Amino acid sequence: MIGYVTIGALDTEASGKFYDAVLGALGDERKFADGGWIGYGPKGEDSHYAYVCPPFDKKPATAGNGSMLAFKGHSKAEVDAAHAAGLANGGSDEGKPGFRPPEGKEFYGAYLRDPTGNKICVFFKG
Repeated sequence: MIGYVTIGALDTEASGKFYDAVLGALGDERKFADGGWIGYGPKGEDSHYAYVCPPFDKKPATAGNGSMLAFKGHSKAEVDAAHAAGLANGGSDEGKPGFRPPEGKEFYGAYLRDPTGNKICVFFKG
């Protein structure tokens, strides 16, 4: 089980705007922003599971080739909203919302790159 994830950012403000929109569409919210760090967690709870920040070694953040984080939504509508919100807030499309595989009926996902180039998936599994 994963305890939390840390996402490197070249521009914390731009990445924060992106993750505010994407994770907000999935029912999560920004919990804090302090010292270049932004923390996210479920609305109404005092917990965090994702952090956006510059790398600890002070070198520029880079997107990992082959790395991807997946954020679980509660419905296809949330996936659609998260994808649209990400595109409207500095993200780029890596795969429009839809079933994977296309003839499938269980895994509904969408793929984006954040402003730093990190690849994410937002999905619903029904």
